Amino acid sequence: MTNDFTIDNVFPWGRALAEYTQMFALSEKELQSSILDCGGGPSSFNSEQYNAGNLVISCDPIYQFTAEQIQNRIQATYPLIMEGLQVNYDKFVWQDITSPEHLAEVRMSAMKKFLKDFPEGLKQGRYLNVSLPNLPFTNQQFDIALCSHFLFTYSQEFSLEFHLQSILEMCRVAKDVRVFPLVEIFTGAVSPHLNPIITRLRDRGYQVNIEQVEYEFQINGNQMLHLY
Repeated sequence: MTNDFTIDNVFPWGRALAEYTQMFALSEKELQSSILDCGGGPSSFNSEQYNAGNLVISCDPIYQFTAEQIQNRIQATYPLIMEGLQVNYDKFVWQDITSPEHLAEVRMSAMKKFLKDFPEGLKQGRYLNVSLPNLPFTNQQFDIALCSHFLFTYSQEFSLEFHLQSILEMCRVAKDVRVFPLVEIFTGAVSPHLNPIITRLRDRGYQVNIEQVEYEFQINGNQMLHLY
């Protein structure tokens, strides 16, 4: 991440626990383990897990801003995101989520839960203003590290080297690493970084698999990268 990160760089779009469970093929037992959510943004995963008695640490530079600032940015970008969904309508699977309007309801519900939880969660240290590829945790501190809709999604904005260093850092702090999805935003094309990353990780001795998951909203976006 660059040092010039501002709220104006952010298009907040949060996802819920049910989506995380499907995106990352998380079992009930795994949900009860120690989890790091990298690039968590305004998702309700942390909040819902906390209310279920489970602990998640979420990392994102957006957490340097106040709940009010994040809420204002959500409102400001909402029309732009909805416009993008309409323009790219045919690039999504409208099944479990039946329409852009339905998606907006699901996302806004998740983000409202996040905003309600954020001030207290920040005090408790569940939300940290931290950016990949530098994580302030000890080796193997977490059972699982997740990264949703950041790595590979924005391949044009972030280099191959950034992706490699980010995933290696996640592997350093967690025993099990999962990244979803493996396709770029809107195009649905598999990230050009994916195969070189897999090769370089395997060369370093990591067990790396591409695994199919139950979740598919973006066409072809139904696979995760799994390292352990």
